[in-house]
Amino acid sequence: MSDLAQKIHFVGIGGAGMAPLAEIMLSRGAAVSGSDRELNAKTALLAARGAAVREGHSAGFLPPDAGLLVYSSAVTPENPERMRAAELGIPQIRRGEFLARLAAQYRRPVAVSGSHGKTSISAMLTHILVHAGRRPGFLIGAAVKGAPSASAGEGDDLFVTEVDESDGTHTLVHPYLGVVPNVEDDHSWSVGGEAQLFANFRRFASQCKHLVYYAGLHTDELFASHPDALRLEYPLPGSFGRRWIGYQAWNAHLAIRAAVLLGVDAAEAEKALESFGGVARRMATRFQSERVTVIEDYAHHPTELASSIGTLRAGYPGHHLRVVFQPHRYARLRKYLPQLAAELAKADSAIVVPVFAAWCESGPVGGAELAAAAGAGARYLDAEWKAIAEAALDYRGTRPLLLAVIGAGDIEHIFEYLPGGE
Repeated sequence: MSDLAQKIHFVGIGGAGMAPLAEIMLSRGAAVSGSDRELNAKTALLAARGAAVREGHSAGFLPPDAGLLVYSSAVTPENPERMRAAELGIPQIRRGEFLARLAAQYRRPVAVSGSHGKTSISAMLTHILVHAGRRPGFLIGAAVKGAPSASAGEGDDLFVTEVDESDGTHTLVHPYLGVVPNVEDDHSWSVGGEAQLFANFRRFASQCKHLVYYAGLHTDELFASHPDALRLEYPLPGSFGRRWIGYQAWNAHLAIRAAVLLGVDAAEAEKALESFGGVARRMATRFQSERVTVIEDYAHHPTELASSIGTLRAGYPGHHLRVVFQPHRYARLRKYLPQLAAELAKADSAIVVPVFAAWCESGPVGGAELAAAAGAGARYLDAEWKAIAEAALDYRGTRPLLLAVIGAGDIEHIFEYLPGGE
């Protein structure tokens, strides 16, 4: 890592994409410091491994001899640590730019992009490569069940990472292999509009030496001209392994085909996935008894919510499906309120909690409007997590309760009061 600083300060170090980067740099021998507005399990792990982590933000948290400041998309130029870095002349770069520099250190970087499924596919592909003895470096945006870490800086050949379209930084990487399950209009508001979002995906693909993607309206338009692209059709339901249902079957199929392009035997890749433990907050079973099953999922876009509810219906016939849903970002809710409401209406009952703003300004449409649009089976509840958990478990029907906690924000705090909580 000759062109990466050896004393790095991460602002927003506890984030799902930042903490793994900090962990990799610690493993490479760098001196790592950082701050976040709230400490969490990720920051505790980093501190245990030698990082100097502070809660909150202050100019004094920045080491004056830092060689580089890396910041997440949520961190504005007015952040006191960024302002102090500017005063001291310390270089500052976005998380995605730092990730691109890191990926460039490997001979064969593999970048998973797209609107949905990036984390699961990255985790599955990494699992296959590890079991095939390829010792990949990797960066995954969530904890993987049974794995000691969500990141590693192994070797100098393969590096698997998901790359972010929400801020356009996926255009900064130049992958040996690009993997794209789908492209939809999500995050267009944060990159300058729908046309720019699609242009960014086209640019990303043009920078991939090899590309594998699923056929689709936008993917075919964007990627058909790529000189070395493998276009896949979605596998038929039930045609790919008894273990995988719904969208996870699609993710597994794409991960296997990507592994084959990297030199792994197809049968070996499929066999490796038999021991894959799953990814946190992705259709994860948190508790199961005869009367109650609790599932956690990360869906926050209408397509994802539709897939999740469809998968739950297929996997748990005869259950009363109750969804506790946290909308993610006001801009997304404003854009997709009718579609989200239509999907929530497919549950037997639903509880909508306040919007997770993701450090963005509030909007004119909130959780109450979503619950009203979802119909009589839905209600809005603005309360402490304990009260929300109690309401979620208040069920007197005769069928078993399937409780699905869905969202990409801080809704995970509800598990402090639910069966299956840590």
